[in-house]
Amino acid sequence: MRNQNWPFDKEDMAEAVKVLKAGGIILYPTDTVWGLGCDATNSLAVERIYKIKERQDSKALIVLANSAAMIANHVAEVPEVAWDIIELADKPTTIVFDQGRNLAPNLLGEDGSVAIRLSREVFSSQLCFHLRKPIVSTSANISGAPTPKIFGDIDEKILSRVDYVVKYRQEDKVAAAPSSIIKLGRGGEVKIIR
Repeated sequence: MRNQNWPFDKEDMAEAVKVLKAGGIILYPTDTVWGLGCDATNSLAVERIYKIKERQDSKALIVLANSAAMIANHVAEVPEVAWDIIELADKPTTIVFDQGRNLAPNLLGEDGSVAIRLSREVFSSQLCFHLRKPIVSTSANISGAPTPKIFGDIDEKILSRVDYVVKYRQEDKVAAAPSSIIKLGRGGEVKIIR
């Protein structure tokens, strides 16, 4: 059943949230490419994502939030310039902050940094809202393999390793692109990574 304000099926959302709350892994559409997701505060779930992707856990993962308050709760200090970047960004933009907090330690960078993006895409934003926590968002591919541009490009290995595959937007044929990534330094310096 669909809510008039939601373009997706309520049961699809409910099942995805149930899996996340149980520590499971979902495959879901984000504001960029299809992603592998889990509760960003659950270390065991984060560890499973690294295994699914066959990726070293020394590489940090991106986290999605659905509000300024959620970002502030998971970053030790949010520089003022971050709010300007978020407000003015005309495409999905991930910001690497110096010090993450209240998150699974194994998704942070080796220096304690965290990459967070405020999602304006309805499904991923609602996932965060219903979970009441940020969610991991890493591209749905084996490490080193091309990032799938549409659902149909996702490797069967990935599909078979997750606990739930979201139905919403599987039919989309518009190729998605990864987000921009900006790193904010302690002194307010801004570095464009991607």
